[in-house]
Order: sequence, then structure tokens, then C-alpha cells
Amino acid sequence: MKTAIYTRVSKSDGSQDPENQLRDLKELCDKQGWEIGKVYTDFASGKKSSDDRAAHKQMMADASRRKFDLVLFWALDRFSREGTEATLRYIRILDGYGVGFRSYQEQYIDSAGPYKDVFISLTSTYAKQERIRISERTLAGLAKARSHGRIGGRPKVEDDAATMTTYRKLRKEGLSVRKIAEQMNVSPTTVQKLASQAPRTSPQTPSAG
Repeated sequence: MKTAIYTRVSKSDGSQDPENQLRDLKELCDKQGWEIGKVYTDFASGKKSSDDRAAHKQMMADASRRKFDLVLFWALDRFSREGTEATLRYIRILDGYGVGFRSYQEQYIDSAGPYKDVFISLTSTYAKQERIRISERTLAGLAKARSHGRIGGRPKVEDDAATMTTYRKLRKEGLSVRKIAEQMNVSPTTVQKLASQAPRTSPQTPSAG
């Protein structure tokens, strides 16, 4: 069985060495009689996405081309620390490619072992709970903001007192809607909204010319 070895350490300054992981993984391949197709090594945080980990990204691309049959990693947190959702996605992608996976440290993480379905099922459950927790934290944050008089989302420019002050100043100078929009770096529509909210005692709305 052709095997891809994936190792990862967080730092590339020499303070961390992937050789310890690599030694154990190569010994396992030797005992199992597996052919080592390629070794992929990242010097980056496992919290970074595959797009930011060059070796991991290349490994997944090679898996799509079935350049190997199995991905072997030292531990799940060496494979990914992006969270349960992302890790599950990688595992499912490999499974969809017909490529197996195995952790050296965690024997239950083995696509060829008896716990494969249990692992994926449990990971799916954890991913669902993770999504629920994120949603709950988001809603709690919005509720807290509302309790302090803040409304979630991007603030409207016409609700900003400083923006209104700038508008009034430019308006008094007799600038047109288009010129005011250019000066304030907003759309003419926004200037019209500011004009509609300005006090009735202020000068007339500037022309659109």
C-alpha cells in the first residue's frame, strides 16, 4: 500500500523538529510493509487552513489524483487544528477520493479499523455541537450589543453624527450632491439621505449637478 506521510510543527526557526514524528511514522510503515510514496511537512500552525499550509494543500491535491492509498499522520492535532468541522471535512474528502487515513497516536482513527464509522459519527456530532455553540455565542453577542444600545451589523453612514457634521459643512459651501459625495467618499444616494435627515432650518438641498 502506497502511503503518504504528513508531519507538522508550528515553528520553522529550528526550535521544533518534525524528525521525531517522521521517525515513528517511517518505523510503522516498515513494520506494516507499506511503501512510502511521499513525505509532506508543514512548518505552520495547525489552526491555519489548508490554503495556508502548502504541504497539506499539496497532499490533498495529490490525494485527489490517487497518488497514494493512505495518509499517515502522527496525531490528529498534527493533521489539523482548525476545529472539528474542518477536520471532518478533510477526512470526508479523503474518504471520497478512496484514500484512507490513520493516526499513529490514536488507534481509533483508522479508516481500515473497526472504529472508522464510529469516529466519523462522533466527529460529525462534535462538529454539529461546535456550530451550535458558535451560533449561540453570536446571538449572545448581538443580544449584549442591543442591551447597550448598539445594533449588530455595519452602521449606516447617515446615522453617524460626524458624517452629518461633515455633510452640513460641505453643504454650506454650496457644493453639489455629486461633489459632496466625492469629498465624503460615499454615494450620491447617501448624500440625498443625509439631506433628508438634515434640520429643516438648514440650507436647501444642493443640486445634483
